[in-house]
Amino acid sequence: MPAPTRKPFVVAAVQAAPVFLDLDASVAKACDLIREVGAHGASLAVFPEGFLPTYPLWSWFVPPYASRELRPLYAELLDNAVEVPGPVVERLAHAARDAGVNVVMGINEVNREASGGSLYNSLLVIDAEGRLRSCHRKLMPTVAERLVHASGDGSTLEVVELEQARLGALICWENYMPLARFALYAEGAEVWAAPTWDRGEPWLSTLRHIAKEGRVAVVSACIPFHRDLIPDRYAFKRHLPDAAWLNPGDSAIVDPDGKMLAGPLHEEEGILYAEIDPASWRGPRYQLDVAGHYGRPDVFDLRVDRRPRPMVRSSADVDAVLAVEDVDHDSDPTST
Repeated sequence: MPAPTRKPFVVAAVQAAPVFLDLDASVAKACDLIREVGAHGASLAVFPEGFLPTYPLWSWFVPPYASRELRPLYAELLDNAVEVPGPVVERLAHAARDAGVNVVMGINEVNREASGGSLYNSLLVIDAEGRLRSCHRKLMPTVAERLVHASGDGSTLEVVELEQARLGALICWENYMPLARFALYAEGAEVWAAPTWDRGEPWLSTLRHIAKEGRVAVVSACIPFHRDLIPDRYAFKRHLPDAAWLNPGDSAIVDPDGKMLAGPLHEEEGILYAEIDPASWRGPRYQLDVAGHYGRPDVFDLRVDRRPRPMVRSSADVDAVLAVEDVDHDSDPTST
């Protein structure tokens, strides 16, 4: 666990928009923003959900039966999706290392380990030394997102130990999954990244609830999406509402007592900064530690299956899984 002598550090919520469906230009913009965060002395930069190459907002507006419109959009998103590992990750890692910043980046990830034709709503964690520490795939895409993204598995549900703190992260409405939250609390999360497409109430109240519940500092970033960011060549614009701002952003940083430290930032691009003191999450756990003295493992039993679920497994892999399951079964006194 992190030492109690750790010093205060600065975190940043990056409220920015990508260059719509242009991976190369969006990565260049992300690297510039990482350098800007580093120049301001921040140790952690949290970017929005699906920043690279864009959040597929059309899925919320184009009818699912309009395949003639949706197929070209999906193909373009797939062509601009991120391979992990791959050259995009290397560019981000280089920027993170040069700036000395830990980076949390939302991406559309191609399933390069299988067909290469499906996408995950994923989250990269790259540390300040340029090492890829985690690639979390969203467990449950929300409503219209299911027409674009596949579901992740428990193998990427993890806390990453950084120099400054233990980082937990869930994407958008994953943060409404109480068992997923608890799994990360129980791994000792201290700072919480919540990249999102959501905004306004009750989302901002949710951020404050997570901060208070988990005694974690929460950093949430969202894309401030103006309709002018979508080039006119995209016919799906006719399905969009007349509002200029399709998403106002509302990025925010919250302390472990549930108080707003910065934001929400509304209808503009910008970077929010706040200083976090490790004492702000250590002391309050005297009153509430949901995965410690306030937990009741004698009453509640949570099991998290963190085994990867590949599309194809060899017979040797299957035999190994069955052997583990046999051990688990034999060690369970309630099994029959």
